[in-house]
Amino acid sequence: MRSKGFRGGAHPPEEKHWTEQSSIQDLPLPEKVIIPLQQHLGAPAQPVVEKGDTVKTGQPVGKTDTFVSVPCHASVSGTVTAIEPYPHPLGMDLLSIVIESDGKDTWMNTFPADPRYMDLSVEEMKKRIHGAGIAGLGGAAFPTHVKLSPPPEKPIDTVLLNGAECEPYLTADHRLMLEKSREILNGLRIIMKILGVRKAVIGIEKNKPDAIQVMRHYTFSDKNISVLPLKVKYPQGAEKQLIKAATGREVPSQKLPMEVGCLVHNVGTALAIFEAVSSCKPLIERVVTVTGPGIRTPKNIRVRIGTPFRNVIAFCDGYTDTAAKIINGGPMMGIAQYTDEVPVIKGTSGIVVLDKKTATLRNEHPCIACARCVEICPMRLLPNRIANFAEYKHMDEALGLGLLDCIECGTCSYICPAKRNLVHYIKLGKALSSEKQMMQAG
Repeated sequence: MRSKGFRGGAHPPEEKHWTEQSSIQDLPLPEKVIIPLQQHLGAPAQPVVEKGDTVKTGQPVGKTDTFVSVPCHASVSGTVTAIEPYPHPLGMDLLSIVIESDGKDTWMNTFPADPRYMDLSVEEMKKRIHGAGIAGLGGAAFPTHVKLSPPPEKPIDTVLLNGAECEPYLTADHRLMLEKSREILNGLRIIMKILGVRKAVIGIEKNKPDAIQVMRHYTFSDKNISVLPLKVKYPQGAEKQLIKAATGREVPSQKLPMEVGCLVHNVGTALAIFEAVSSCKPLIERVVTVTGPGIRTPKNIRVRIGTPFRNVIAFCDGYTDTAAKIINGGPMMGIAQYTDEVPVIKGTSGIVVLDKKTATLRNEHPCIACARCVEICPMRLLPNRIANFAEYKHMDEALGLGLLDCIECGTCSYICPAKRNLVHYIKLGKALSSEKQMMQAG
């Protein structure tokens, strides 16, 4: 077995204690949901309902004919009251379908379990996964059916199931591995069948010994699946770092894991795959960690997609008196929100609320050339120099230093003694690079 680590990385405070012992609770049905038609990488879905329509839970409300895209579904039964741009966790207003719940939760289908689901053809399995609207639940939200369709010239020999959950505060994946372990493993076996793979590795950081024990218990007799305890280091859960730690293989610059025969899926995605293939259940809910010093009663909650953040936070007894900042995701890679009216989407792994002490704004100072960001960069980049070039729009130089290889993990910003917002500048550089490419193509 490989050494369980990778070069670089950092050790921010884990802050898992808020919710790691908190069993998953179901959020009561919200009075309304906001279903964005863009919850995934690729083309947005197109609405197939109109204002005034009555819909049932699980009914498609957005469909797509584009390969790199997924449909979306009503997460409650009720009436479509609006189809218009609405605040989105990614920081912009995007076209969304608003559904007022009737409180009945009437499902479109009953989704009975198919005891022979493993006998389905690979194409039928992928059809069910696509029809369920599954996109990666680890945060990237890449359409899952696309990820499960590598070209023939890129055969996969190893599947990695990502249970690292290295982002501070978040424990949703941890609780899923404890409470839905068998379903997750059945989802992993579906993935292995689709890809024709006989080897799978489940990577879990050592700060989750109970999850390691449970997963080892259920895979003890399966020689094709192993559980790999990983060093507790951020960003251990990034797919390139996980592949390096588990297999020793390095994904080439600007390439995908398939280049080295690997594919990585999050444990929550594996659960959604199992539910889609075994019973045709669409992705209308997910587990979200709601935590931080700004939350009165932190919890892990199963939430219907489209539920406004304010409803989820109210279920946790609301904000503390010192609450100051809401983050979609974790504090390292998450995005701060200007309103709690944004909805939970497929990629919402956590809602972290910081207090006035932990959310203190960083006052930037000039770079002191200490090279600490270079030392800990897990992608072996020069974050300080890339950020400098991006800040002043010298894009050729930034690209030449590997701008597009940055995984935006935030480790450089975290470690910087000058408190420079390095990831901010690198994200700006990527946006400017993309804009320049579009202008050249147009």
